[in-house]
Amino acid sequence: MEFELVIANGTIGTAADVFQADIAIRSGKIAQIGTGLARYAQRTIDAMGKFVLPGGIDSHVHISQPSGDGIVMADDFESGTRSALYGGNTTIMPFCLQQRGQTMREALKSYHDLAEGQCYTDVSFHLIVSDPTPAVLGQELPALIRDGYTSLKVFMTYEGLRLNDAEILNVMDTARRGGALVMVHCENEDAIRYLIGQHEAAGEIAPKAHATTRPIVVEREATHRAVSLAEVADVPVVIVHVSNGAAIDEIRAARARGRKVFAETCPQYLMLTAEDLGAMDWEGAKFVCSPPPRDKASQEQCWNGIEQNIFDLFSSDHCPFRYNDALGKLNPKGRENFRHVPNGIPGVETRLPILFSEGVLKERISLQRFVALTSTNHATLYGLNQKGSIAVGKDADIAIWDPTSRRTIRHSDLHDGSDYSPYEGLEVSGWPTTVVVGGIVMISEGRLGGPKGAGKYIARA
Repeated sequence: MEFELVIANGTIGTAADVFQADIAIRSGKIAQIGTGLARYAQRTIDAMGKFVLPGGIDSHVHISQPSGDGIVMADDFESGTRSALYGGNTTIMPFCLQQRGQTMREALKSYHDLAEGQCYTDVSFHLIVSDPTPAVLGQELPALIRDGYTSLKVFMTYEGLRLNDAEILNVMDTARRGGALVMVHCENEDAIRYLIGQHEAAGEIAPKAHATTRPIVVEREATHRAVSLAEVADVPVVIVHVSNGAAIDEIRAARARGRKVFAETCPQYLMLTAEDLGAMDWEGAKFVCSPPPRDKASQEQCWNGIEQNIFDLFSSDHCPFRYNDALGKLNPKGRENFRHVPNGIPGVETRLPILFSEGVLKERISLQRFVALTSTNHATLYGLNQKGSIAVGKDADIAIWDPTSRRTIRHSDLHDGSDYSPYEGLEVSGWPTTVVVGGIVMISEGRLGGPKGAGKYIARA
């Protein structure tokens, strides 16, 4: 009956229920849930007055990803997983990018090498398909799907990454035959390039032009096209980082036709607006991401999507660059024209506290819905079968939350490799204070105690 660790007296939250119990952990797994288990423990954590939740799973994270000539991401696997851990996450899912002319196997080997021995959380990789050659579609991807790389991402925007409709259909067909999911970044690149030309001709080159060259209509059109292509190929599809009501309507309509369309949104679409990109002295570059933040009405539409179960996933789309850095947002070209400001913002550490504070404690969503949006649904959708819930036999990935903790978000208190937070100054209530990964207490009362390298790579069903 002896257990290595017991978390006692806490209020346990799952996607289905909230109840009081002890959790006993042995050999990295949840061995028993009940009462009076502390007397059998080698070590006990008293969680009285706190919520005991499944560790967060952030299934949309970019770290150590190639980002173009002269541009370097701010996070490697060490800093990225450490920051995720402090934010209550126990698993993250970054993207392995296949560059044009590169095989998927070559890309994966390089990416695994970067992660080896560096992770504080568990990790599992999505595959970005940018060069769907016959060899990739016919040989590499089917074999990789069988090996547990069961999610493929395609882009409708960004030169060098975007695929045309025929290429997207070919990737979707490969996914259907192998049983993989396709994730789609939905923005119409041709429309964006047209609008960029219009803006540059008018001399509108400051960061605020990033939002007006990527208006709602280019996301809405691409979302419609993505779900239509998925219908042609007869494959489930995940529409990532949805920012507005028009795109939500396309998803809702596809579901009404019986299509399996899953949807994700992110903190930036609840907390930021396009006005942030108009900040003085090029400060707006800090908020450049795609799709861009919209307006207050779109924020409310995204909240409604969360409350009405349109969204299955709440992810960070953590894509960090340093702001005041020649390799980041203010690279030499980026100082002159918004087109050269790297797309992406940091947020893996603040994802969960923002939704907990703004959603649970302000009574927009239940604690169960919070768990589903931030952990359970990610595990279910992406085949992380041992994660995402507090149940006997599951991995002992647990975050203990203090709902009375009040903090003002300051980048100086965060742990990513960037030099700013887009949520600087935001006051939040509730924060994860203790985080357990695979039975190892990695953070105890806000202090890092677990070793780098404790995190493992997870192949998926």
